[in-house]
Amino acid sequence: MSEKLFRLLKTAVVLSEQFQATLDTTPQAETTSTSTGTTTDPLVLLSDSAKTLRSQVTKLSLLAITSPFTPSAISTVVGAANDSALPSLVTAALLLTPGEYTRAFTSEARVLAKTALREFSTLVEEVLRLANRHEAGALIATQELPAADKDVITSRTGRVWDACDTVIDLVSKGVVGFVAGRVQQWHDLIKDAINELEEWDPEDDTDFDDLLGSGDEDGEDDDEDDDDKEPTQEEKNQIEALHKQKKSSLRVIKPIAQIYPAIISNRLKKKGGLTASKSQIQKLESLSSDLQSIPGHVDEAAGSLYEGSVTDSVRYLRLAKTTAERAIQLVSLPWRDENDTSNAEDKEDKFTVWSRTWMKVMADVIQDA
Repeated sequence: MSEKLFRLLKTAVVLSEQFQATLDTTPQAETTSTSTGTTTDPLVLLSDSAKTLRSQVTKLSLLAITSPFTPSAISTVVGAANDSALPSLVTAALLLTPGEYTRAFTSEARVLAKTALREFSTLVEEVLRLANRHEAGALIATQELPAADKDVITSRTGRVWDACDTVIDLVSKGVVGFVAGRVQQWHDLIKDAINELEEWDPEDDTDFDDLLGSGDEDGEDDDEDDDDKEPTQEEKNQIEALHKQKKSSLRVIKPIAQIYPAIISNRLKKKGGLTASKSQIQKLESLSSDLQSIPGHVDEAAGSLYEGSVTDSVRYLRLAKTTAERAIQLVSLPWRDENDTSNAEDKEDKFTVWSRTWMKVMADVIQDA
């Protein structure tokens, strides 16, 4: 068995671990330094390196499970991955900066690159085990590999493919497409909150002893009696207040939920492209921050209502409304190039008009919340 093969396989594992640590510990620079003189597009490099690694893994898998087991051929593939695909993948991930690609996108790229490295390392370790068994005489190079061993290699290969495909997909979506995907996820969270709130019945879920501050320690003995009790006037008033606030909350939350698909369709999908200007990146960063925080405010508003606190519920609703308004104002006008000096009013479109209408609706419904 070739010593070169063992050396290259062990090197691949070590490199993968070192590169993962590098991605973990290297701080994200706000912008890419221009002093290096490089004109390489990090997104192109990231995609190309993932495609290359995927191709090399395919070759490695076939060579590992197909007889005869040929150390020289496997060495060539592993050496190429060590020298090119792995370093390029890490370099590309490190070149992506928050100031040019948003913090969320750059973080996602690092996570996905680490996943690809980890899965590649796991595959290489399996190939190394096969090589050790060949070396020990437990496997014969000219004989077909046992089905169980083939299945392990094939499974590990599939995991590397998936990791590489995810990296490639991230690049194909670009920054704006990635943000659009996240916005859809946040929209789904709000829809879930709406469904839960619509199904909630204050009469079935209200513990009046808690709401009214009762200190009765013998509640268990009185459960059956309590079930037959007619609600007091104070309890009826509380139920009525919760029903009213539930309706008011839904009147606020439903329009807030509408801004998510509207922004995706009219601003994010229309932006397109793999990259955006720095000013647009800043806008995307702010937009993402606002849209991400709204589901939390909505959950707090609903949770406060479930606990019987109308005051807290209204406070969180107003916070959600204010945040949603800020998000709408950020993108009320179409995307503009940095060199575009034309009058902003000339750039208005149907979404701009829709935004104004939405703001008026929110001004009306929040008064009743």
